[in-house]
Amino acid sequence: MTDTQETLEALLQEDRVFHPPEKFASEANAGPDIYDRAETEPETFWMEQALKRIEWFKKPTVGLDDSNPPFYKWFTDGELNLAYNCLDRHLEKNGEKVAYHWIGEPGDTRDITYRDLYEEVGRLANALKGLGVGRGDRVAIYLGMIPELAISMLACARIGAVHSVVFGGFSSDSLADRIDDAQAKVVITADGAWRSGKLVPLKANSDQAVARCPSIENVVVVRRTGNEISMRDNEHWYQDLVADQEIECEPEPLNAEDMLYILYTSGTTGKPKGIVHTQGGYLTGVATTHDYVFDIKDDDVYWCAADIGWVTGHSYIVYGPLNNGVTSIMYEGAPNHPGLDRLWQIIEDYKVNILYTAPTAIRAFMKWGDEYPAMHDLSSLRLLGTVGEPINPEAWIWYQEHIGGGHCPIVDTWWQTETGSIMITPLPGAVSTKPGSATRPFPAVGADVVDEEGKSVPIPGGGFLVLTRPWPSMLRTIYGDDQRYIDTYWSRFDGKYFPGDGCKRDDDGYYWLLGRVDDIMLVSGHNISTTEVESALVYHESVAEAAVVGRADSISGQAIAAFVTLRSGVEGSEELISDLRETVSDRIGPIAKPKSIVFTDDLPKTRSGKIMRRLLRDISEHRQLGDVTTLANAEIVQEIADKAAVSAED
Repeated sequence: MTDTQETLEALLQEDRVFHPPEKFASEANAGPDIYDRAETEPETFWMEQALKRIEWFKKPTVGLDDSNPPFYKWFTDGELNLAYNCLDRHLEKNGEKVAYHWIGEPGDTRDITYRDLYEEVGRLANALKGLGVGRGDRVAIYLGMIPELAISMLACARIGAVHSVVFGGFSSDSLADRIDDAQAKVVITADGAWRSGKLVPLKANSDQAVARCPSIENVVVVRRTGNEISMRDNEHWYQDLVADQEIECEPEPLNAEDMLYILYTSGTTGKPKGIVHTQGGYLTGVATTHDYVFDIKDDDVYWCAADIGWVTGHSYIVYGPLNNGVTSIMYEGAPNHPGLDRLWQIIEDYKVNILYTAPTAIRAFMKWGDEYPAMHDLSSLRLLGTVGEPINPEAWIWYQEHIGGGHCPIVDTWWQTETGSIMITPLPGAVSTKPGSATRPFPAVGADVVDEEGKSVPIPGGGFLVLTRPWPSMLRTIYGDDQRYIDTYWSRFDGKYFPGDGCKRDDDGYYWLLGRVDDIMLVSGHNISTTEVESALVYHESVAEAAVVGRADSISGQAIAAFVTLRSGVEGSEELISDLRETVSDRIGPIAKPKSIVFTDDLPKTRSGKIMRRLLRDISEHRQLGDVTTLANAEIVQEIADKAAVSAED
């Protein structure tokens, strides 16, 4: 055992608690007293934050409107504009401050000031108006991690249009589904994007999607990679479209409850859910949490190393940091290209102070080796964060020791696309931390752990995580489907929001998230529906039936394991496995590729025909098999287990 392994084992056995460094705590934006004040009067707390952090065109006098639960509203008599708050109000004092240090994967860079961003947003906003986009219209954005992604979002916000960002790694089918559900009027895309040195054909994917979506009237294309693409009459080069536009574009005054964006996340039915976020409550939530959780200082260089295509990027690359006037890093590419030290090189070059990344990435960094961060000066870092899934204690400690130098507090954050902003987290100057625990709810956030009957579980104990009171940044509904919103989040436990996660609390009342309890898999921090992947597999002409489960994976948190029944006369082969994985990639995206595929003559089913995924999870993780007495075909379970064992050995 190495010295590092011995140290890690000792730390884990101690159940070690990390206390905020004394100097850090004395200068922190939030101290321990914030919790009692917020808990006593949570609505007052949120109103104070809204008035403190937002420049309103019309200040709200109403906090929470709970007249029609669960359709809660906040600040209903207030008017504002998010682009104005993120840009205009910074110009007088901080117009020349860098908003984004942008680094392209091939090595090109841009420093974009708040004034630069203001001007580019104004030009694009005017261009969109010229294309007939107005208040309430939906705009789909399908881009890689380039500045034009944030610019497009802010341009929509400026004129009151609703943006729907689709992750650039998704396939044309996934894009088409999201465009169609939102009835988007315009798509903003690019000729391509760079990822791991390879070109992602965004325009080609967009062409296939738009061909299926009659609602699209215009397509705007950013020149990024220079690959050859086809352009039609209703398609416009971004750079040409904005070149002659006026810089000034009057921000549209919007009600706090007007829609800001739709962001799609996987649903158990296979149909993505369009999560609706509105203006004032959302900005209040992201601005407040960004400031307190990351302990933001005026001269910080902050890096949320996520993709804007996910909610983490919406909240903590775009709206939260820009509202708070922070300098951020935006990086286009993969963390291992061109070398395994790419992230550490960027931190050294730009003197990054705060890093926010996913446990999946941290486990990959551990696997690549301690020597890569050791090659670089990371002493500028003063705070580390994690997001996307529960972090295992081993990864937490490695992160703290090898990236944080043993002195950086870590904020392990739990939240969702649906919550809009961070819900459970330590405040770095106020809360002692334990490796693997998200510690306690953010001030004014109500949370509990309940049993099957919805009754609070005594401490210590485990059960289902629920949120017990409304919060400003919460989703307002699922786009076009209010009943699905009620059924999905509010039907399990009366009057409580159920996010679908298991949780336990220890003797100190600290929260330890246990992951999903339904059939949503969490792969590299991204929710993927079992039904979506199964549908993609069955789409293949050789497949009769498929079942998919998530199994534990040391790198991605969960990996996708597929069990496939082939059509009569079709033989399983390595070539077919490869073909099936590519089918899933084409229909959903590369992130949804099954890590393992086992061919089986049948699937374990109850007498009513329901597939018993619980048993497939047991098989995938080599656990003792659970009860099979309710199955109609119990004999198939051992056959599958034997095949899975052979597959694992291969």
